[in-house]
Amino acid sequence: MKIKTVDTWDDELWQDASPLYMEAFGDKGAKPVKIVKNMFAQGIAELHVAYNESGAVVMALTGKLISDRVMIIDYLAVSEKKRGHGLGKHFVDYLRHKADHEGYQKLIIEAESEKTLDNRRRIHFWQSCGFLLTAYVHHYIWVPETYQAMYLPLTADSRKVTGEELFLFINTFHRLSFRGFGKDED
Repeated sequence: MKIKTVDTWDDELWQDASPLYMEAFGDKGAKPVKIVKNMFAQGIAELHVAYNESGAVVMALTGKLISDRVMIIDYLAVSEKKRGHGLGKHFVDYLRHKADHEGYQKLIIEAESEKTLDNRRRIHFWQSCGFLLTAYVHHYIWVPETYQAMYLPLTADSRKVTGEELFLFINTFHRLSFRGFGKDED
């Protein structure tokens, strides 16, 4: 599996990632392309795309809060046809090594907290990658779904982190993502 990562907007790479992104998030939770482009303009995003012989099979859009030493996995999608073969775990491991190498202290994701089978599967996937689920349930004002933060510590700091603390980072990232578009977080 070959992985390409960029920290500036790349139309060609987005064309490879977009079908995976839309397949996974198009009807629920996908940010409009203008917002994704804005994330790159703000200097807070990276796009990662993994390829095998058949083309793009995994994509991730990550957020960088460099001063806080936090990387947020905003979106991760594996081709429906390629799920169940370890590609997602391999890709998360790539992101973990990259974040660790760049001096980040933790990886953070937010997972929908409603107790559905799909949500439980997603949380189980992240836990199988080493992420820790926090108890706090976050309510955004602009979407009906509730979320919980999960994190993967990259340093030996053994202090337990709360969901409230993690959502401070997540909300900062969201605010920066939408900067200039008049949309503020809670």
